[in-house]
Amino acid sequence: MDKQSANNFFFPKDGSAGIISGPCSAETREQVIETATQLAALKKVHLFRAGIWKPRTRPGMFEGVGSIGLEWLLDAKKITGLPTTVEVATAKQVEEALKYNVDVLWIGARTTVNPFSIQELSDALVGVDVPVLIKNPINPDIELWQGAVERIAKAGIQKIGLVHRGFSSYGNTVYRNAPMWHLAIEMKRRFPELIFICDPSHMGGKRDLLQELAQKSIDLGYDGLMIESHVNPSEAWSDAAQQITPTNLDILLNNIIWRRTTLDVDEQNELQKLRQQIDQLDDELLQVLSNRMKITDLIGEYKKENNITILQAQRWNDILQRAFEKNESLGLSDEFIKKYFEAVHLESINHQNKIMNS
Repeated sequence: MDKQSANNFFFPKDGSAGIISGPCSAETREQVIETATQLAALKKVHLFRAGIWKPRTRPGMFEGVGSIGLEWLLDAKKITGLPTTVEVATAKQVEEALKYNVDVLWIGARTTVNPFSIQELSDALVGVDVPVLIKNPINPDIELWQGAVERIAKAGIQKIGLVHRGFSSYGNTVYRNAPMWHLAIEMKRRFPELIFICDPSHMGGKRDLLQELAQKSIDLGYDGLMIESHVNPSEAWSDAAQQITPTNLDILLNNIIWRRTTLDVDEQNELQKLRQQIDQLDDELLQVLSNRMKITDLIGEYKKENNITILQAQRWNDILQRAFEKNESLGLSDEFIKKYFEAVHLESINHQNKIMNS
C-alpha cells in the first residue's frame, strides 16, 4: 500500500491536521443543515460527519433516521460545500451512501470487531473508488483492526485511513472507551502509510475530556481529529454528553498546541545526538536484563534440585516494595515501575519453568 495523501480525505494539502465534525446522529433536516452551516463558517472543518444508521447497544434506543438522512447530508453539502462522511455497516448501507454521493465512508467499532461484517463490506466495495476510514474494534484486539484493513485493501480500496476511538475495558471509570495509546501506536507502526485520526468524542464520552484527549493525540502526531458537534448538544437524540456546539469546537481547536511532524536539518542532527545516547543505554539495559536472567536460571536450577516452587510470593512483594522505595528519587511513575517489574517477573518465571520441566 502506497503512502496515503491526507487530501485523499479532503484534509489540508500543507500537512496540517484535518478536522472531521458533525452530529453523532442526523435527527432532522434543520439540525443537519444548521450544524453544517455553523461548522463551515469556522473554516476549520474539512469533512462533515453524521450518523445515519446507529448500531445501538440495546433495542428501543434511537437507531438513526435511515436513508432519509442522506438526503439532508446531500443538501448540507450543496449549501456549505463541505464533503460528507457516514458510517456504514452493511452492503445495503454502502449502496445507499454512494447513491447520495457521500464522499468518505467509515466503518465503526462494532463492525470492525466482526470479520464476517467486514467481509460483507469488502465485497460491496469491489470496484468502488471511495476513501474508507476504519475505526478500531470495540475490544482491544489489534489483529482484528489489522484484519479489517487487509480485507478492505483486498477489495481494491486504495484510500484507507485509521480512526482511534478507544477500547472497551472492564473496570474503566475515567473514559467511555479507554485510549490504550500503546495499541494505536503499534497499529501506526504496522501501517505508517495510512493517515491516523483520533476520535476523542467516543474515547472520553464527556465533553470536558475532549481538550485533553485531542491535545494528547496531536502530541503523538495524529493526522486529524473526529469530534462530534451539534447545534444543541443537551437535546441531542444520542450521545448528548460528548457533543459540543460549533462555537465550542472553535474554542477547543484554538486552544490546541499544534505540533510539527517535519524537522529541519539542525533539528534532525540535534535529536540524532540524543537518540544515539538512548540507543547506547538501550544496549546496556538489554545486557543487564540478559545477565539478570542468567542468575534467574541459576535460581531455577537450585529450586529444581531442592523441589522448591517457582513462585515465592513474599519475594515478589519484596522486589516491588524495594523498587517503589528506590523510585522515590528516580522520577519514574509507579505505574511504569509496576508494569516493568511485572514483565521482568513473568520472563523470570518462564525461564525457571523451562528449567523445572526440562
